[in-house]
Amino acid sequence: MSISSSLNAGVAGLAANATRLATISDNIANSGTYGYKRASADFESMVINQARSAGVYSAGGVRAATSRLIDERGSLVSTSNSLDLAVSGRGMLPVTTEVSLDNTSGDQPLMMTTTGSFRTDSNGILKTQSGLVLLGWPANADGSISVLPRDTRAGLEPVVVNANQTAGDPTTRMNLGVNLPAVATETGADGTPLPLSVEYFGNLGTSETLDITFTPTVPGSGSSNEWTMVVRDSAQAGATIGEYTLTFDDSRGNGGTLASVAVVSGGAYDSLTGKLDLTVAGGPLEMTIGKIGDTNGLTQLSDSFSPTSITKDGSPVGNLTAVEVDENGYIRATYDTGFIRTLYQIPLVDVPNPNGLTTLNNQTFQVSPDSGSFFLWDAGDGPTGAVVGYAREGSTTDVAAELTNLIETQRAYSSNAKVIQTVDEMLQETTNIKR
Repeated sequence: MSISSSLNAGVAGLAANATRLATISDNIANSGTYGYKRASADFESMVINQARSAGVYSAGGVRAATSRLIDERGSLVSTSNSLDLAVSGRGMLPVTTEVSLDNTSGDQPLMMTTTGSFRTDSNGILKTQSGLVLLGWPANADGSISVLPRDTRAGLEPVVVNANQTAGDPTTRMNLGVNLPAVATETGADGTPLPLSVEYFGNLGTSETLDITFTPTVPGSGSSNEWTMVVRDSAQAGATIGEYTLTFDDSRGNGGTLASVAVVSGGAYDSLTGKLDLTVAGGPLEMTIGKIGDTNGLTQLSDSFSPTSITKDGSPVGNLTAVEVDENGYIRATYDTGFIRTLYQIPLVDVPNPNGLTTLNNQTFQVSPDSGSFFLWDAGDGPTGAVVGYAREGSTTDVAAELTNLIETQRAYSSNAKVIQTVDEMLQETTNIKR
């Protein structure tokens, strides 16, 4: 009976608009919640009588379907905490719950979020106030990241940063820029060796020294332009780790640059890169003395002995001063000696259908059959965006739009209530016919 269907349609309209009102209320309540994704209620009509020209129409009503618009991105808000993280673009940060860290009966659940304010707890674990623990791939001692599976959470570990940690950086590369006096290789020179001491840092952060002597070859007549360079390592009780014969060019075009390097003992010389392969107590060390014909490195000019440029990597043991995350998701620790060390890499989680993810508390999500399986990307690769530190993602709620929708929903709810009232009056009239 069409009058009864009108009553059912009115009731369905009340239920549908109540559902829409609930989503609007949720959106407005979370207009200031970082990382909140707006909820939406879509209406779908239901048709009961599809016969053409039936003469009698039966109202089917309306049905509400709710969804979470996870793929919408909120604006980024700057903060003063280096571990306030957000994702600029597609992708999410991998997290898990704090209570699951003590889970011994199964794997920790992989959850994801687009933003979070992470700080260390008493154990150094990075987590939010709501108990979300940041996950990442640990770096090796040299700062590299091992090849790990991308379609499972195997390899992901809770990020731990100990504030009282210390670290040293051994010296592995050194650039030696020294000018040797050209007059020292001329006839009549005294042939006095010229000493040079260069500090380097061992594997345990200890300060060691490379003692380098340059001895000129004094000819009987003319100028030899030849020197003997001997390198000794203090960490090996002053043992010689390299001896080389250096010959310099005296032509007009390349005067003062290296013409040849002959190895007497020690590591080889690469004329293409200008490097000596030395072996100190802690391991290999590359010393760049300059390529053949290169004005950088060792030169022989004028009458003065002067180190012009000596640079090296490495540092002594230092204390942790800051931890930051770069746009590629690498967590880097900075020490008071200037040494920067990579601790973890934070991958970005992506799924084919973000709106199909299961929504959980605290702006977190999990994969579902509708979202598809996840994949762990390096930030900036594939479809993913960049990791932004000192930032939070704001709510995607537009309060003005939600208030407009609230007015529309209120009017629609009142209209459906009016339909029910009208049907009630019509049924009353039908009852009065018998009287």
